[in-house]
Amino acid sequence: MIDKTETIFVVDDNASNLMKCSEILSEKYNVYTFNSGARLFKILDKLVPNLILLDIEMPEMDGYEVIRLLKENPQTDKIPVIFLTGSESVEVEIKGLSCGAIDFIRKPFYAPLLLKRLEAHLSVASQREKLINQLVDRNYSLGVSLEEKNKEKDSIKNAFIKTIADLVEHRDSITGEHIERTQKYIEIIVDGMKEHNIYSDKISTMDKNLLIQTSALHDIGKIGIKDSILSKPGPLTNEEYDEIKKHSLIGEKIISQIQERTTVSDFLTYAKVFAVSHHEKWDGSGYPHGLKGEDIPLLGRIMAIADVYDALTHDRSYKLAISHNKSVEIIENGSGTHFDPALVDLFLRVHGKFEKFKDKMNRPKQGAC
Repeated sequence: MIDKTETIFVVDDNASNLMKCSEILSEKYNVYTFNSGARLFKILDKLVPNLILLDIEMPEMDGYEVIRLLKENPQTDKIPVIFLTGSESVEVEIKGLSCGAIDFIRKPFYAPLLLKRLEAHLSVASQREKLINQLVDRNYSLGVSLEEKNKEKDSIKNAFIKTIADLVEHRDSITGEHIERTQKYIEIIVDGMKEHNIYSDKISTMDKNLLIQTSALHDIGKIGIKDSILSKPGPLTNEEYDEIKKHSLIGEKIISQIQERTTVSDFLTYAKVFAVSHHEKWDGSGYPHGLKGEDIPLLGRIMAIADVYDALTHDRSYKLAISHNKSVEIIENGSGTHFDPALVDLFLRVHGKFEKFKDKMNRPKQGAC
């Protein structure tokens, strides 16, 4: 028998949806269902859930109004809310994320995906609460040194970056090892920049470790992209490509909102730059702002090379991987159009380290079949 320790509230005016959610979740969680926002608020004074699944389109009080009221109340503003929707509109998702929702799940429900999403978000919420409690306990203890407090802050920061990156991975199956590889490629580039005195005035002022850590959030905006596009086998249509290009602005907006809602968010400055600028191109033909040359933030120019190299050398749903040498040739040919020429020259010096790490990551894990 499973020990149910977590409570889920489901709010939807459709009885069939409530029944299906209850059937899927009840084996693992304590589930309470409500057919309106008004009924939800009647019980919140007595019982606070670990997470709320909230329909958007409901009569009298829609999901946006419900989440607004939840976020205005200090007793409920920390409850994670996932919107339920049948809409395919990215604008609907952006509005929901702006209101404070942490994710979207589309109807009709696919049981394994629903369970996996809840598991990931509950893990994030639990870890966040645990770390905050640890920090509070230490701050109220006598004799806590500044060094210990800083260690606690670093612990929260590291956990936040890791758990958010994990959430993105649940949306995009390529993202997990992609993140680890691009972080290493960025480290190789940054070390090379220092060694060869390339943009040394800028790179010397940056925190290398924090830069590498927060690069893991460069694709955070994919949280706001439709599952049907992220998981589509084969090439995207022009319309679908236009939708996926929105992930840069969505990522910037998500990080900005996190920064506005917490005092411990200065470490996200690099992350926001990575998120919004890594698809800009040197000749101005990139997105989302069509920046050109050195108007593109340096971090975006660095990530562009790391991101493209990784995409070229690994399978995607729409294409097969190509060789390291061919990938190097493509990046070299993109000098002055896609990529910063100075960084391409550096890449041509250090690409052997890229290949070495790629091959290391691609080796079968010990014990794998």
